[in-house]
Amino acid sequence: MTFLALVRHGETEWNLHGRLQGSSDIPLNETGRAQAREAVYELGERQWDLLVSSPLSRAAETADIIGKHLGIERTATYADLAERHFGDAEGFTDYDAYSHWPHGRYPGLESRRDLIVRGVRAVDEIAAAHPDSSVIAVAHGGVIRAIFDAIRGVPSPRILNAGVSTLVHDGSGWTVETINSIPARRT
Repeated sequence: MTFLALVRHGETEWNLHGRLQGSSDIPLNETGRAQAREAVYELGERQWDLLVSSPLSRAAETADIIGKHLGIERTATYADLAERHFGDAEGFTDYDAYSHWPHGRYPGLESRRDLIVRGVRAVDEIAAAHPDSSVIAVAHGGVIRAIFDAIRGVPSPRILNAGVSTLVHDGSGWTVETINSIPARRT
């Protein structure tokens, strides 16, 4: 079995101000760095074999902070763990984006279907490459929710900054164990 902890990156200034970050490479702020250190308390209860992240700096830095405290180095990045691309709406608040595109179809917006496909592909690749391992993967709220929605077949709650969510691959498929450290209801 592969045990996977999906951790959302810590807070950025754009998170703080409600801006759509998507694939824009926005760094962590001081609160985000503190949140990454707090995630270590939950992750510290297990021995980890691997630490990976999205290539975006907010996820990579969160992973590096976690790794420093757990004594494990980040060894890989997975492009498929990057956040959804919001196209022309990146940098806008939800309100501003809605005022420009009330239908929600921002020019250049990555489809939800494409997000789900690449997110699930990423976790499947991790499980295939690291069977019988415990893996921390630091990613983004949108892609984590998309993965969970696909696995569970129902909408998942918002993923908190530096929230730790866990899933297990038994060799035939995934089971979501926790979301934001809270046991997930089975569907």
